[in-house]
Amino acid sequence: MRRSLALVSAAVTSMVALAFLIPLALMVKEIARDRALNDAERQAGSLAPALAITTDRTALQRAVASTQAGAAGRMAVHLPPRAGGTVGTSRARLADLATATERGRSFSTPASGGYVLLQPVALDQDRTAIVEVYLPRQDLARGVQAAWVTLTVVAAVLVAGSVVVADRLGARVVGSARTLARAATALGDGDLRTRIDPQGPPELRDAGRAFNTMADRVEQLLAAERELIADLSHRLRTPLTAMRLNAAALGAEPAAEQTRLAVTRLEEEVDQIIRSARKPTETARCDAAEVLRDRMAFWSALAEDQERDCELIGADGPVAVPVPRAELSAVLDSLLGNVFRHTPEGTAFAVTLHAGAGLVGILVADAGPGITDPEAALRRGASGGGSTGLGLDIARRMAEAAGGDVRIDRSALGGAQVQIWLPTTPKRPRRRRRP
Repeated sequence: MRRSLALVSAAVTSMVALAFLIPLALMVKEIARDRALNDAERQAGSLAPALAITTDRTALQRAVASTQAGAAGRMAVHLPPRAGGTVGTSRARLADLATATERGRSFSTPASGGYVLLQPVALDQDRTAIVEVYLPRQDLARGVQAAWVTLTVVAAVLVAGSVVVADRLGARVVGSARTLARAATALGDGDLRTRIDPQGPPELRDAGRAFNTMADRVEQLLAAERELIADLSHRLRTPLTAMRLNAAALGAEPAAEQTRLAVTRLEEEVDQIIRSARKPTETARCDAAEVLRDRMAFWSALAEDQERDCELIGADGPVAVPVPRAELSAVLDSLLGNVFRHTPEGTAFAVTLHAGAGLVGILVADAGPGITDPEAALRRGASGGGSTGLGLDIARRMAEAAGGDVRIDRSALGGAQVQIWLPTTPKRPRRRRRP
């Protein structure tokens, strides 16, 4: 915008400057020519008293030499026939001399290298003498070039000044627009405390006030939503307590123990939801390695019952990812649950955590039949067979919300491999094009 404003200002000012500069330049040239002709007429007129007194060549030579043009050899006096001929150096043509005699008034006419001014002077007995003053071309244009340079410099200064003023005005507008854009980006990234001080033109100030109003409204709506979630989560405690009591009465069977573990896990998730709902809205983070170790410990018991070989790779040290722990746990549970549901008992699986530069990958691989059409499975979020299902849809939503993505390929175990790639820092969500 600043560049466009500067270009428009330069173009408009240049056109205005040219509209005045060209006529002024022509006027300066004409004034210089008129000044030179007037000076020539003045010098020619200074010989009229001498011609009125005498036509003696010697006296006229002294009179001619006393003038500036005569001293420079650019003046001549043409006396009538039989009166002594021409005094000084002449450059005029005979036809022009005859014309001056007939007209009885001064005029200028082109000559070699310039112009000559011919001024008739009436003598006695109806005789006429012609005073000739030669004007070189440089005398007619004296001072014109300097005036043109001055006019050009003034025009350039005016254009540059207009560009500077337009740039300052543009910077004011652009600065306000950029401030509004940065605030909108921060709000979109989850910083609900973002507000701006409306500045700039009235339209941008109105937009800034509207942004602040919108941000206040969004913060209020999210706060109400958090309270609603927390309230619903609290209401779940009553049936959870009943489930725990019922599970405690099931005895010591393996299925009863798994039920008690599931109830405990459900209570932990409800507590996590309540804590998350009470916190101000911000980008949640968790340790992916710790979550993977926890969920693999949970599923390894069932894997042992079904004689499945399972392995966790790369989860030794902490690896932070910009997603809530509950969401990552739910995704892993969904993907691992799909492995148990869609592959025969005894099918091996592995979970790998890969931490790279700015990117974290979670790979869930199995030795099952694989996925016939990975692209269709990603589009639907459900499978046509193999170890996919609803878990893909949950994984895709979580990854896209964090600015990552989900991929499916063939695993080293022979079956399907679901890859979840997450950035180490939160980014704007990617929008997947739907067919």
